[in-house]
Amino acid sequence: MNILITGSSGQIGTNVALALLARGDQVVGVDCRDNEWTDAFETMRLDLTKVGVVDLPGGPFDLVLHFAAHAKVYELVEHPERAMENVTMLFTVLDYCRQKGVPMVFSSSREVYGDIHRHVTEEACADFVVAESPYSAGKMAGEAFIYSFCQCYGLPYLVFRFSNVYGRYDNDEQRMERVIPLFVKRIAHDQPLVVYGRDKVLDFTYVDDCVSGVLRGADALVEGRVTNQTVNLAHGRGETLVDLVNIASLVLGKEPEVRYEPSRVGEVTRYVADISMARQLLGYEPEVPLSAGLPRAIAWYRTTGALSGT
Repeated sequence: MNILITGSSGQIGTNVALALLARGDQVVGVDCRDNEWTDAFETMRLDLTKVGVVDLPGGPFDLVLHFAAHAKVYELVEHPERAMENVTMLFTVLDYCRQKGVPMVFSSSREVYGDIHRHVTEEACADFVVAESPYSAGKMAGEAFIYSFCQCYGLPYLVFRFSNVYGRYDNDEQRMERVIPLFVKRIAHDQPLVVYGRDKVLDFTYVDDCVSGVLRGADALVEGRVTNQTVNLAHGRGETLVDLVNIASLVLGKEPEVRYEPSRVGEVTRYVADISMARQLLGYEPEVPLSAGLPRAIAWYRTTGALSGT
């Protein structure tokens, strides 16, 4: 296949692109910045908030994977205009797919479910009336546009709702400060750590599991076996931030200095994904729990020098 990936310099985009290349697919990336991890595939520097459909590469492509977004929830609470930029980027790419007749995969988020307190969440349970933050509102708007383009123009799609993906290429501090590399770095360097939400329960997804699900979905969409579905893609198991601190401390052999504060405005405090649809439609089966994935992530941070001196 020949595949266009937006947000190709980010964590998921980079990992998916390299996995596609490894199995023989062709990849063209689009991002507003260079990829600092690899030059294995072509990357076009474009700001999707400022270009029109005609400025995107012409292909022909078999599929578009739209991963480009401002992705830090609390950052978008402080800068809500970036949530609108996410919608603008999505619309530009979506209209490109409409005009070219190309199926699309959209990276949505667990945030569309809001701050709920049930044990698991089915895809149909998302309530678009209640948005916890500008980030979640932007993802809801993106999904709504995709559903409308399917209804009006017959555009085939898959929506993946990701949840706390971690592992290779997630320690890009210039772009955003993710919870796992932040916690690991501060513990490794004996720095004080502030944890917002002692009882917060999240579903952490190791990057290889995420990539496996995306590739399964991409193949199924292009082949027409699965179309027009919204699917949770996560591990399906909840871990507290206390669990995260404890596992990281054990792997690093450190005694952390931790202060716990209440969760910040707009942050989801509990989410555990129902991944039964991913299993049923895509044969998806996550293999790496946090207890196994975090040591792998820490080993990779060490190879990059992110934990130099430890």
